[in-house]
Amino acid sequence: MSKIINCIIVDDEPIAREILETHLQKIDAINIIASCKNVIEAFNEINRDKVDLIFLDINMPEISGLSFAKSINPAIKIIFTTAYREYAIDGFNLQVVDYLLKPISFNRLMQAVNKYLGENRNCQNTEVLNVESEISNFIFVRSDRKMVKINFSDINFIESLSDYIKIHLDDKTIVTRETITSIEVKLPKNNFLRIHRSFIVALSKITSFTNELVEVNGKALSISRSYKKDVLSRLENV
Repeated sequence: MSKIINCIIVDDEPIAREILETHLQKIDAINIIASCKNVIEAFNEINRDKVDLIFLDINMPEISGLSFAKSINPAIKIIFTTAYREYAIDGFNLQVVDYLLKPISFNRLMQAVNKYLGENRNCQNTEVLNVESEISNFIFVRSDRKMVKINFSDINFIESLSDYIKIHLDDKTIVTRETITSIEVKLPKNNFLRIHRSFIVALSKITSFTNELVEVNGKALSISRSYKKDVLSRLENV
């Protein structure tokens, strides 16, 4: 049996804590002791219980995650979770396990947890972590200063705008600062198809296609030359 990893989440944003909890609850080896909205609550938790791992936001009011990380027992490992790239050097100088940029996908979180396990092999045997079989049917993206839940089933297509993307849903459009390539890896491959450097489409929302175009709910989107062979092969064998 693998040893249970006792962890706490520390973040002043309720929805960020909720996202992490949802992801972590799928990992059998993880036991969430507490979800804390500030460093004071986190201090109380590590004094009350044995904590192995902390998922720690950096930019928090009053006491920052960096200050907190410097003050605790180094035996407690830290995975930073933040929306700000500029703290990365500080984080790695503290020898944290990993540095996750929000919004955090389940796959990226699993990489960080496996990295922790690789650095702490006495915590487990050679078994691979068990993950609940069900895969999330949604993601969260940052838009208008909040994390917005996007159900995969509501997506028609995704459009690239350089460092931003537009996620075209059934009833609205969400704009978020992210590249189309980074969001592509978060989507279930069986349900979505990249047809152009600027477009990803939901297969279930395609109403027709030609050698040059894919129509999604009345919107004609170009198939680029570099993607054409793979796109047509996939669509003709759906």
